[in-house]
Amino acid sequence: MRLLGLLLNPGTVAMLALFASVVWMLKDEKDKSRPFVVFALVLNLVYPWLFSVVLGGEDSYFPGRYDHILARIDDSLGASAASIALPLQGVLRIPLNVVYQMIIPMMICWLVVARNRERRGSLVFAYVAVLLGGPILYAIVPACGPIYAFGAGWLHPPAVRAEVIRLAGMPNAFPSLHLGTALVLVLFAQGKLWRGISLVFLAGTALATLSTGEHYVVDLIPGLVFGCSAACAGYRRVWSALAYLGVALSWSIAVRFGYAFLIIHPGLLRLLAALTVALTSFAVVKEWNRTAVHPAEFTVALPE
Repeated sequence: MRLLGLLLNPGTVAMLALFASVVWMLKDEKDKSRPFVVFALVLNLVYPWLFSVVLGGEDSYFPGRYDHILARIDDSLGASAASIALPLQGVLRIPLNVVYQMIIPMMICWLVVARNRERRGSLVFAYVAVLLGGPILYAIVPACGPIYAFGAGWLHPPAVRAEVIRLAGMPNAFPSLHLGTALVLVLFAQGKLWRGISLVFLAGTALATLSTGEHYVVDLIPGLVFGCSAACAGYRRVWSALAYLGVALSWSIAVRFGYAFLIIHPGLLRLLAALTVALTSFAVVKEWNRTAVHPAEFTVALPE
């Protein structure tokens, strides 16, 4: 178990992935697109440090966290993080933890299997969009996650009031960047095999974010549409990217300033959640159909 824990450590996974990508890059120095892969990985490795620099002071100046509010919104949705996570703590706990740690290797894998330089460049742009946009959204609705807000008893959380609480730690919950990135992989997947893998990984990531206590259910909804925005940014579809980002921002603003209204109107909350998921599903179907009809658009990023 110790060895398994060491191998699954995020730092170990990241360093192994970096070593493998550098070796892969050096095997064909004529392929000028391969450095994009290493660049994307290095960006992911330094991201936690950059994230702490950007939001590190936020904890001191704005210690309020929206965790209890997000927990109450989950109750109104009718699906709390704890109710979903509790049945997943048995034999599924370890594989779901592995899935949660696999996001960087999966991102690298998608870059490796990309067919040409333009496509890899589009993926890098999409990843950068996730990394740059995430902290902005985190700052609007700062929250840390159930396991941090409720501690060891997060699987059996007490009834709480919908209010901002003092909680140490950088915001890292609303929306879920893990799920947003997993959706980027879906939107960039090619062929039945990779599309199947991407959908399985998306579902596994959704469950993993909840089973680990890192996210509330409501975090996943804007995470999906934010993933659509990042993918469109990667494809250089500026207006589409802004439109999807507008939906994600609308969720953030609604939760921050209108959470009481959302909590007391669960029907409207569930309708908005269903419409957002439907919009995401439509984006996936549209992108996959676009690839089938215009395969060149999937390998060359053109502005709309």
